[in-house]
Amino acid sequence: MNNEQSHNPLRTYSISELAQQYNITVKCMNRWLKPHAGKIGKREGRYYNIKQVKAIFQALGVPGDTAEDS
Repeated sequence: MNNEQSHNPLRTYSISELAQQYNITVKCMNRWLKPHAGKIGKREGRYYNIKQVKAIFQALGVPGDTAEDS
């Protein structure tokens, strides 16, 4: 997970910060996350915790990472 750490550090993110990372709207981000809600879990407060962000990056790919992992 070196790509996650070099491009996007694992830290807490709000939904709008995640949408910015993926260069999409908040509405689109919510739509992308909906199928993975069971794996990600419910957000407590305004931010997704680090474990949830890691799950999001695994489900959607790391923002800005164009190389595919095999």
